[in-house]
Amino acid sequence: MTAIEPTTVGLIGFGTLARQLVAALPDRTDGPIVRWIALLREGSTAAIPSDITVVRRLEDMVATQPCVVVEAAGQESVAACVPALLRSGISVIVASVGALADETTAAAIAEARRQSGARLVMSSGAIGGLDYLAAVAGLADTRVVYRLKKPVAAWCAELGALGLAETTQAVTLFEGTPAEAARLYPKNLNAAFTAMLAVQPARITVSVVADPGITANIHEIDIESAAGTASFRFANTPSYDNPKTSAVTALSLAAAVRNFLDKGVKA
Repeated sequence: MTAIEPTTVGLIGFGTLARQLVAALPDRTDGPIVRWIALLREGSTAAIPSDITVVRRLEDMVATQPCVVVEAAGQESVAACVPALLRSGISVIVASVGALADETTAAAIAEARRQSGARLVMSSGAIGGLDYLAAVAGLADTRVVYRLKKPVAAWCAELGALGLAETTQAVTLFEGTPAEAARLYPKNLNAAFTAMLAVQPARITVSVVADPGITANIHEIDIESAAGTASFRFANTPSYDNPKTSAVTALSLAAAVRNFLDKGVKA
């Protein structure tokens, strides 16, 4: 039997999230599913496995013509790389959805997609229920409350700045819009902005809580509308080496890659 050639998939960055994504897409018995190409900034000291090709310039990533590129390097990398990839006809799966809170970045991405027809895929990340949010989004009375609760280990800097590093009580760090939350907490609030995008144009309110009494990253979404009421609660295990991120986030990216490849979508 002839072995199936692996599909080339790009990675922007190779930190914790990218490493977990690669681990979540194991090889087949007859060989690898994916041939990975990682774009790293100059001076990066990331330890890269020998079977992953490294490029240092965005144009070199484009030249490899990957089927899809996965952004796993934070909100700044979305603005720096994603519009150019889309203009080149290469579809992108975005982890740092909160980057779209920046109107300039969102406009550049929209224009690039219009020019090339390439796809922008936003993984569901740490939450679910997005299909329900989309279903009730157009109802005039839809109201959504999103609460993010994480252990204090995820908020050390924020609590320290408030003089509350040793708090024994839950502390509400923020209440406001998803866009504001995504800008203030770019490593924590991508899921809130994902929920907002799913439920537009309905109103959504976000609260952020540091809670010393919990060990999971908890996302709670309450929805009220003419169609009824719904509540979703996700208690995710924090990533073992990055408590700001849930372990399921990398699994969500892996599912998005598998779905993209299974549909045979080509850039």
